[in-house]
Amino acid sequence: MAFDSEWKELVSSARDQQSAGTRINTAAPGGEGSHAHRDLVVTQDDLGAVGHEAFILHGLLHKHADIAGAGSDKNGSGSTAQAAQELSSHHMAMGGELLTALSVWTSQVKTVLQMCAHISNHLDYSKKSYRENDVQIEASFRRRDGSAVPVSEIAKLVR
Repeated sequence: MAFDSEWKELVSSARDQQSAGTRINTAAPGGEGSHAHRDLVVTQDDLGAVGHEAFILHGLLHKHADIAGAGSDKNGSGSTAQAAQELSSHHMAMGGELLTALSVWTSQVKTVLQMCAHISNHLDYSKKSYRENDVQIEASFRRRDGSAVPVSEIAKLVR
């Protein structure tokens, strides 16, 4: 079979398959738990609970995952680093490998600690920011005398 005829056959086959494909632009109406509008809803309590758990995890990791500082001697070297130095002093390759493992472990623990702190801080910031936004939105729907703007005027703004 020549290239041109084989190419035309492949293009035709691809077109046939494409027309039978499925394309989803929206969720199907009706069905279990369907709503006209689906919005992400997060309460202050949800944010606070996640932030609190991240804070607790940060504290526990900081306290229990520090193998570099565990069993520190007067020079500040932890027991794992001391073992690596001792093995290296006896010309054992395992000493260098243990030091490498300690370095990688410490780096990974620091990364997880940073992420826990970031999550906790970000959720605290989000709670505060959303609270401030709510106050600003509420204030924007009040008249100068402090009375609420009628729903009919708010409906005009939404359209």
